[in-house]
Amino acid sequence: MINHKIPVSVVIATKNEAANMARCLLALEAFDEIVVVDSNSVDGTKEAAKSFDVRIENFSWNGSYPKKRQWILDNISLKHDFVFFVDADEEVTPALCDEMRGLNFRCAGYFVKGAYVVDGKPLRFGLKNNKLALINKRYIEFPVVDDLDVSGMGEIEGHYQPVLKRAAKGMALGQVKTPLKHHAMENINRWNERHKDYALWQKGVLKKKALPQEQNAQRTILKKIFYTLPFRGLAAFVHSYILKGGVLDGRAGFVHAKGRYNYYQAF
Repeated sequence: MINHKIPVSVVIATKNEAANMARCLLALEAFDEIVVVDSNSVDGTKEAAKSFDVRIENFSWNGSYPKKRQWILDNISLKHDFVFFVDADEEVTPALCDEMRGLNFRCAGYFVKGAYVVDGKPLRFGLKNNKLALINKRYIEFPVVDDLDVSGMGEIEGHYQPVLKRAAKGMALGQVKTPLKHHAMENINRWNERHKDYALWQKGVLKKKALPQEQNAQRTILKKIFYTLPFRGLAAFVHSYILKGGVLDGRAGFVHAKGRYNYYQAF
């Protein structure tokens, strides 16, 4: 029998994400393998996942490296070399599935954009995050960061990208054009609480000069300049709301830009 599924292993790393599981998993039926790796959730996350045709694994962090995503790559048996890390509050669209079906998978990994959903609608404008989320596990890894004593640090790799392994230096990275939906800002209070920790972590690793380098040298230089700005919160707001056209999304665009202001103003 011919398998028409997308030849990718999707991994969802969860902790107390029961409310998001059905939407996330329903959108992944086109993929050949789906694995939920849960961190001892107490809200019924595993139970919510069990009603779908997915494999469920457990993760208990020991407080050191490797953190969760690299631990998964090192310890969980996956059917495919290409792994797509999807967060529970993300939703893969049919259009994104169609684009992935057409990939030649010759790159070491592919960046995937996320479009925040606010007031039930994906933002059309403003800044979109762009994560190296579709990776070939043979060529890409998550770096060890000197952050184990930093406030806000957690069990999962923070706001930094995975990197090419030393033996894969020079391999190409691709870009998927179709964004997935990111529902994180639909619960704005939870989003703000999470990003307080992220901001504390980023402040700590910047102070220690421990943040990994971007794969793109130009982005590394721009980020270094940005982090030195005394008004970076305002700069982030203007960048998203004005320069990236967030104003055209109305109130939702303002909510998104204000969230970016709050984050960068916090450190």
